[in-house]
Amino acid sequence: MRIGLLTEGGYPYVGGEGGVWCDRLVRGLGRHEFDVYAFSTGQAQEDAGWVELPPQVTRVRTAPLWTAEDDGVVHGRRARRRFAEHYGELATALCTAAESGTAEADRFANALHGLAELARDEGGLVAALRSEQAVRALERACRAPGARRTAREARVPDLLTVAAHLERALRPLSLDWYEKDGLGAVDLCHAASGGTAALPGLLAHHFFGVPLLVTEYGVRLRTHYLTRPDASPAVRSLLAAFHGRLTAETYRTAAMITPGNAHARRWQERCGADRAKLRTVHPGMDPAPFAHVAEDPGTADSHTLVWTGRVEPAKDLVSLLHAFAEIRTAEPRSRLRMVGRPSGPEGAAYLGHCKALAAQLFPDEADGPHAVGQNPVSFEELGGPGAETAADVRAGGAVTVLSSVVEGFPVGLIESMFCGRATVSTDVGAVVEVIGGTGLVVPPRNPRALAEACVSLLRDPERRARLGAAARARALELFTVEQNVTAFHGLYLEIVARTPVRRPVLDGTGDPQPFAAPAEAHVTGHWTEPTPRAVPTWAVQTPVPATETVR
Repeated sequence: MRIGLLTEGGYPYVGGEGGVWCDRLVRGLGRHEFDVYAFSTGQAQEDAGWVELPPQVTRVRTAPLWTAEDDGVVHGRRARRRFAEHYGELATALCTAAESGTAEADRFANALHGLAELARDEGGLVAALRSEQAVRALERACRAPGARRTAREARVPDLLTVAAHLERALRPLSLDWYEKDGLGAVDLCHAASGGTAALPGLLAHHFFGVPLLVTEYGVRLRTHYLTRPDASPAVRSLLAAFHGRLTAETYRTAAMITPGNAHARRWQERCGADRAKLRTVHPGMDPAPFAHVAEDPGTADSHTLVWTGRVEPAKDLVSLLHAFAEIRTAEPRSRLRMVGRPSGPEGAAYLGHCKALAAQLFPDEADGPHAVGQNPVSFEELGGPGAETAADVRAGGAVTVLSSVVEGFPVGLIESMFCGRATVSTDVGAVVEVIGGTGLVVPPRNPRALAEACVSLLRDPERRARLGAAARARALELFTVEQNVTAFHGLYLEIVARTPVRRPVLDGTGDPQPFAAPAEAHVTGHWTEPTPRAVPTWAVQTPVPATETVR
């Protein structure tokens, strides 16, 4: 099977979101071929290069989302009219109230497909999307009768901001990926996230009928809702409408949608995903680096708590520090190790605030009024002394703590579960789904509850051992690379088996190969149901010339 893997800001680049699980998926499915279509998000990412690619990756095509040179395409009068019509319809779909439902969803889809067809016919839309014509079409839609109040209040700076965002989001329409020897040659498109990464999959389905599988370990639409907090109401409203319409169209077109957890699944259902299409597939992690820690529980310091992650306000480390002050009152020998790097300038400022708070809460153990010194709270970074690896960090702690107020899929908790360590976590995101009954869960922003749970585990080593063993068993059952790869392999086969054959398989001489496709692929509907016999597509369609695989 030939898979078109669609990514944004991740695989095959070194680092980036979703790169690790994509690499594990590709390596785990050695019997399939992968064509990777990747969007980069910055010059630094491109300069970092790619990870080492396995032999089953037969082609890699990349495009930058962070910049786009003028394509030099000059549209004639007819093309300009087509652009104004389709872009105007797209803008109208964004400005109309969401209660319009199916009609506006169809309008958005038709406009998107019309722009894609125009881009393919004319060679690109970069200049048109940046033109004054696009801004004026957006303005007319905002001023038209029936537009939402927030859209009618949009000023010229707001219109320019929205038009610039739409130009960036619609850059994939101008790519040359949508040809018979490109995405038209794959058997299945697998988008590693929603949003822009899934857009080529939408167009491949529109032009060639290629089925689309969408995986979301974090719902991209939710991220868009939480960004641009300082923008005007008109900008936020129009951009939320665009991403909402794009997400709904992605879910409608997809043959199957695979959320990474129940939290993401609830978001997808709320955003319009059909429940019949949803299959939860948990991310897979490699337990091998943590096996030696689980096999040697004596390495844990029975008085040490461990926190790991990115340092940012969403982790609510302030509440954790206040909770630890109560823990120290009950257990004076306890220590707290906080291991992680700040996330951007905001994270750096937050880290400084947390260090100052730690010195203030434990003044008797600090070397001076402005130093942490021998404070029972240590701030470390992964790779430093005593914290060379994630396994080393967790090996030295008796209990792992998570204090977040916002959390997606808690990878750090799973690492602790692989190590056989007991956990205390706040009830956010997918935490309860991950730990099940193998750890303690408290409400977020509640330092007292967090402290009481930690003290109860520090004072009961037998309970810690029982919870740690149960946590490791659960992690090995649900969150390994093997279960993730097996699940996707089954989904690939299920989707392709339910998709009508779009082209014949050719032999070395260019003649169709009978029986090259499974019999159930020629039957409409589910192959086990009594349905009328379908005519094989190779008998009624013109054979497609064989294409050459590019390595």
